[in-house]
Amino acid sequence: MHRVQALFALKWQKCSCLATRTIKVLGIETSCDDTGAAVVNKHGDVLGEGFHSQREMTVRLGGVIPPIARSLHTEHIDRVVRTALEQSNLQLTELDAIACTVKPGMPLSLLVGLRHAKRLVTESRVPFIPIHHMRAHALTIRMTDRVNFPYLVFLLSGGHCLLALVRGVEDFSIIGESIDDAPGEAFDKIARRLKLKNLAECSGMSGGESLQHVASQGDPLSFIDRFPSIMGKYRDCNFSFSGIKTTAVRLIAKEEEKHGIVGDGILPNVADVAAAFQLGLTRHLVRRLLRCMIFIEQKELLKAGEMTLVLSGGVACNSFIRQVIGQVCESNGYTLKVPSPKLCTDNGIMIAWNGVEYLKAGMGVAPDPGSVDIEPK
Repeated sequence: MHRVQALFALKWQKCSCLATRTIKVLGIETSCDDTGAAVVNKHGDVLGEGFHSQREMTVRLGGVIPPIARSLHTEHIDRVVRTALEQSNLQLTELDAIACTVKPGMPLSLLVGLRHAKRLVTESRVPFIPIHHMRAHALTIRMTDRVNFPYLVFLLSGGHCLLALVRGVEDFSIIGESIDDAPGEAFDKIARRLKLKNLAECSGMSGGESLQHVASQGDPLSFIDRFPSIMGKYRDCNFSFSGIKTTAVRLIAKEEEKHGIVGDGILPNVADVAAAFQLGLTRHLVRRLLRCMIFIEQKELLKAGEMTLVLSGGVACNSFIRQVIGQVCESNGYTLKVPSPKLCTDNGIMIAWNGVEYLKAGMGVAPDPGSVDIEPK
């Protein structure tokens, strides 16, 4: 074991001149239902990328089934990684590090990526960098835009919702987070309850995509009184989505009874219900965000005139939410930065870039790759 650690330490010492040459990192992502790998250099150039989406299976099953997701990761990860390396025209031994998501995520999925990464690290003796999935989302914007520390990040996804102050590559202070569910999960559940997959126009769309699409055709004010303010008396910046989901489910049941909808039938006013739900959830996000901005101002955590909000995660692809948060930023002196939709969702690029950030900062390399384990929560 000591000999193995010494070999990795030697490789890392040889990388001590990274600041004067191009860093190249392979990133591997398998935290949920997408298998991603990419090679990125220190300039943010994507030298190669491989990707396999489980969207078709997820839509068909109505959600992610962990054992099935694991099987699909196992089936495709070797090809995905080979594609990224072949496109980059690099051999494993030419990399400066291999980075892989180890937390948080679904245990069965995380293990597939970690085991594959460990095998590559053992073969190549390349340094290994374990990656925190949500921190990778928070740092991705720095690959494409000039965003300096510190900044506020708002991460919205199918599994998480949090506000954090980012002061450095490993310096994150959580200001607010969900105490129960996540916005992406709420979108998916209400889309299923509205039976949107039965609409031809929503064929092949995820729950969140179909709900946004249908909501764009409705009147958000038609049922907005059914979605009252949530957590208004809580003296923190946390979120809760369970009540919003319950309210929507009850509203749908009431409207189905009113219109005599049974089985796979669709409400005649489905667009209005979807729009009201989307607006209700967005108002909750905005109210807690505004509270966070007030807190930051009071504590002088960001300098006036240099305040940036980075919006990332899969739910950041929702154009309605993005537009409303943009208006909030404009009214409160913040510059809004949002990665491209491709980089908002799970991908190997952001994992590789996080690895690059670590190497540039001279940190993050695991001294004993074999001892690294997943941390699902």
